[in-house]
Amino acid sequence: MTRFRTAAIVLAAALAVTTGGVATAADTAPGEARHCAGQARAAVPGAALQTTACLPDLTTAALVGTRYTDQADWASLSAKGTKNPSDVPGIQIDGYFPDDSELNTTHGWNHDSQFVIRLPDRWNGKLVVTGAPGTRKQYALDHLISDHVLAQGYAFASHDKGNNGVDFYTDGKRPGDAVAEWHELTTRLTRTAQQVARRVYGQAPRRTYMTGISNGGYLTRWQLENHPELYDGGVDWEGTLMTAEGPNPFTFLPTAVAYQAGRATHQDMLDAGFAPGSEFLWPYHQSVYWGLTQKTYRAEFDPSYDLDCPGASAGSTLEEIVAPCASDASYDYAQRPKSVHRALDRVALTGRIGKPMLTLHGTLDTLLPISVDSDVYAGMVRARGRGGMHRYYTIEAGTHVDSLYDAHPDRLRPILPCYRTAFDALTAWVERGAAPPPSGTVSKPATGDVVNSCALR
Repeated sequence: MTRFRTAAIVLAAALAVTTGGVATAADTAPGEARHCAGQARAAVPGAALQTTACLPDLTTAALVGTRYTDQADWASLSAKGTKNPSDVPGIQIDGYFPDDSELNTTHGWNHDSQFVIRLPDRWNGKLVVTGAPGTRKQYALDHLISDHVLAQGYAFASHDKGNNGVDFYTDGKRPGDAVAEWHELTTRLTRTAQQVARRVYGQAPRRTYMTGISNGGYLTRWQLENHPELYDGGVDWEGTLMTAEGPNPFTFLPTAVAYQAGRATHQDMLDAGFAPGSEFLWPYHQSVYWGLTQKTYRAEFDPSYDLDCPGASAGSTLEEIVAPCASDASYDYAQRPKSVHRALDRVALTGRIGKPMLTLHGTLDTLLPISVDSDVYAGMVRARGRGGMHRYYTIEAGTHVDSLYDAHPDRLRPILPCYRTAFDALTAWVERGAAPPPSGTVSKPATGDVVNSCALR
């Protein structure tokens, strides 16, 4: 089936979508008895609204341009030339759980706690759950993760963390509430997706894996620490390290904001944790990430520090959104009131994972520097006596966003192929007892297709 024909069928399938309920078995085309066979049973427990569709292909190859994905949510996360599988027929469920915030405007719903659940016809009996990275929405991992796991037969579930966008910090009543909701929604979606799989396939998943990138990696760490009973393992791709005593983003991002303002030196940046050799990436992060990330997360955990910036919104134009707050150049987390540290402690990581986990982090990550993030977290896991169920792979020349490889192919390598290898290594470890390679550095090869291949050894 050609891509154009597949896309046309997907668009036609949209006409059969139901709102506020599920489609009936009559929506299955004649001669496709097994295609979407459980669609009539695909009700999502507790959902305030859901739409259900039977699609000929659940991957991004067919969904681009339709309501079933949002290319803008994932297009900037992968390197050009990334090869993804396609032709995975099945059921897609979109919807949202009850929530009183309205930051997610997808589908015109203006409602947070949106989710997507994909159920392939040829199910392998397993489920993958993830949450959006950064301030993105439920479709952010469609190209990085969903395509890959669907093609292997996994069911897939993702969500918007319960609040999203640059104004996420406005959700909740007290400092830390917005991030705490990320955990609650992840737990809820995991349990719900397991129930949906049972209804559709007639049996519960025999394996459930948690995974994610950046904030999704943080959620993976937190879930395996706090709800290991729900999962069989996880892959953490450069998860954000949150600790009340530090390090956390507030112990290094203010230095980056000060550097941007000409108030910190190159040596100050290195002392804060930014990697030597990453300097060529600093201008990009200065223009896109540092100021925005510091001001929005500081507003979430320490809103009283500067009531006027970011204020009620991080901005309405790109220039306003990425602009740092001048006050953040002087932000000193260690000197902030105990209430701020308690707000961080509500969502802090401990390293006490309860199921096997693999962590990957790039040596040139310039948003979450490796030395003050995953290097520290790996030590926390060992300190808790959980090192035996953890592997930590530092990816030489990897950075926070794979798309930057396209601008610097001589200096960077994408992490995605290493992530995919790691995911397969995790499942082999959990299901067959095949131990992954020891923790260590994954060197950048001098030749070969670094966009689509990676060996962890």
